[in-house]
Amino acid sequence: MDEKTLITLWHKSRTQIIQAQVAPALVLIAITVLAAFNKFDTANDATKYLALGVAAATGILAIISQYAAVREGEALLVDLRKVEKKSALADKIADSRGLLSLSAIAIVGLGIAIFALVTWAVLG
Repeated sequence: MDEKTLITLWHKSRTQIIQAQVAPALVLIAITVLAAFNKFDTANDATKYLALGVAAATGILAIISQYAAVREGEALLVDLRKVEKKSALADKIADSRGLLSLSAIAIVGLGIAIFALVTWAVLG
C-alpha cells in the first residue's frame, strides 16, 4: 500500500476508537444522573442489575471494538514503516507504536475502573 492509503486507514482506525466511546458515554451519563438524584436508592434489585448489565454490555462491546482498532493500527504502523521516502506526518505516525500500546492498556484499565465505579454508584 502507498503512504496516502495507509494514513487514510490510520485515521479511520482512530475515528473508530472515538466513535466506539459514544454509546458507553451516554449510558454512563444516564447512570450518573440517576445516581446523583438517588434514583437507585429506591429502585428494586432487578432494575439495579439491569442498569449494571446495560453498562457492562455497552462497555465490553466498546472495549472489544476499540481494542480491535488498536490491533489493526499496530499492523498499519508496521506497513507504514516499510514505506520509502515518507512524509513527516507518515514518519510521526509510524513512530507512535508506544502510544498505541499505551492506549490499549488504558482502554482496558479504565473500562474496569469505570465499571467498578458504576457498580458502586448503582448498588451503593
